[in-house]
Amino acid sequence: MKTFKEYCLCLFDKDMMPTALKVSVVVGSILFIINHGSALVKERMDRERWISAALTYIVPYLVNIHGQYVSRSRQG
Repeated sequence: MKTFKEYCLCLFDKDMMPTALKVSVVVGSILFIINHGSALVKERMDRERWISAALTYIVPYLVNIHGQYVSRSRQG
């Protein structure tokens, strides 16, 4: 449980956030276009799609923070 709490604190770490945000914007945008691009163009974005679109950006952020957290913990 200690590890999970440490990871949660890392979500708002000012040293980790810039990289995670950049990754989230790039990867999230690519995934958004792949998964929701046609719905956006056809104006078929409903509430569920917008929630899914938000997760498209949140997940890469969480994964990047996790990678940075693991990397730091292995360095000592």
